[in-house]
Amino acid sequence: MQNVALINYGSGNLRSAEKALVKAADGRARIIVTDDPATVTAADRVVLPGVGAFAACMAALQARPGLVEAMTEAVQTKGAPFLGVCVGMQLLATRGLEFGETAGLDWIQGEVRKLEPDQPSAKVPHMGWNALTRVSDLSVLADLKDGRAVYFTHSFAIWPKDERDVAAWVDHGGRFPAAVARGNVAGVQFHPEKSQDAGLSLLARFLEWRP
Repeated sequence: MQNVALINYGSGNLRSAEKALVKAADGRARIIVTDDPATVTAADRVVLPGVGAFAACMAALQARPGLVEAMTEAVQTKGAPFLGVCVGMQLLATRGLEFGETAGLDWIQGEVRKLEPDQPSAKVPHMGWNALTRVSDLSVLADLKDGRAVYFTHSFAIWPKDERDVAAWVDHGGRFPAAVARGNVAGVQFHPEKSQDAGLSLLARFLEWRP
């Protein structure tokens, strides 16, 4: 049975992400909530949840001794499939611009900046269900076709330097990336654990993903 390391660095959506992963796994994978570097390095897959501010989440991640290094070893060196959720996706960027400039993991070059809708009716934070557009053929997103609604709650979004790293878009008074992917690394701005069947199908696909 494969082991999935769900990174515990104090994220508020940790337990809901755990429950959703356990349900999606349906006994086919062991979901391990951990901040232990050895466990992360040995994991078959890695999931990084996240809610809150970019700078605070990055600081919390770095405060766990050896955790970022273990994630890098597992994902970047060994090639374990990775999924980042919400701020866990944003931390993939080169830098975040929330409360000043903060360096990210730099696994997907780009920056995280505040949403600036061009329509007054599009409120920030962006909260609620919204339809995906221009969904790529990434197998993790195979059940999320254009027009499929998923649940968002955020004020910032990632903007990759290379638009080819964008795997899906969403429009909220202007379009922004809803999902990114490069090699064995993927991330979604929306919350699979709050997106009902659409979210569970994404997590199930991730557990089967062979990038």
